[in-house]
Amino acid sequence: MNATTFPYRGRFAPSPTGPLHFGSLVAATGSFLEARAHSGEWHLRMEDVDAPRCSAAAATEILHLLEACGFAWDGEVIWQSRREQAYAAALERLKAAGRVFPCACTRRELADSAIAPDGAAIYPGTCRAGHAAPRAWRLRVDDARISFDDAIQGPVVSNLASEVGDFILRRADGLFAYQLAVVVDDAEAGISHVVRGADLLSSTSRQIYLQQCLGVATPAYAHLPVAVNAAGEKLSKQTRAQAVDISRPAAALHAALEFLGQQPPPGLACATVREIWVWAGENWQPGRVPPGPALPGGERNLAPEWDNPPDRRGGPDDC
Repeated sequence: MNATTFPYRGRFAPSPTGPLHFGSLVAATGSFLEARAHSGEWHLRMEDVDAPRCSAAAATEILHLLEACGFAWDGEVIWQSRREQAYAAALERLKAAGRVFPCACTRRELADSAIAPDGAAIYPGTCRAGHAAPRAWRLRVDDARISFDDAIQGPVVSNLASEVGDFILRRADGLFAYQLAVVVDDAEAGISHVVRGADLLSSTSRQIYLQQCLGVATPAYAHLPVAVNAAGEKLSKQTRAQAVDISRPAAALHAALEFLGQQPPPGLACATVREIWVWAGENWQPGRVPPGPALPGGERNLAPEWDNPPDRRGGPDDC
């Protein structure tokens, strides 16, 4: 992951829909180390734009865990829930440019649509000609073809019309969509590099196209491997992912470094959090990060079982 833009500004942007799980800790660790390796800034943003799914308690818990794990971010925490005016202004710009259109389609009406790789319905263009009772606002994608080189996943090419269709920027309930919020936030913060989980890889082409429509810079992207459970499901609130144990930050960081292919010494799990960060900063090698569903030895990207961590990772009970 070579820096091509200076100054380097990275970020970590968890959604406070529940406690921080191992997959999110991996994303935080990788993005933090990459930023510091380039003497750059690392910012923290709470992606709580989807207010009904988020909670203040979860956000507080995430902040406490990051602090216990020794993460230090630059500047104040950014809260998407407090940035509605910025998103509204961006949407108005797109309206003025004729880039968006109102949509009255319901989920039921789109139920028979083709499905995109990320599980969303591919919009068939039903309301492109206008509608008397709009419920949401969508971005026109036309024949947009987006390509970019991901620092970990390699070249990515997407045809938005066939793979996504016109996508929502403001929902029927009045809330702004994730895609718009992320693009506006990254642009305003001057984010030059986005290091995050590969579960968001399918969103990147949409975000790049939206950046082009708004005339803002496109960051460099690197998508880290996704941690899964024993059933092969991505860790999430929906799959009941376990929270990272705040009482064992050293063991958690050691496991994250191991997952990222950094080969930390087994005994490092018994070190202090500060000692782990010193080792990680001196030994961070992004070229070792595995790109996909298997680690170098063929092992699946399984998250550690925190109730019964492998002996090789060590921890308070083994030190």
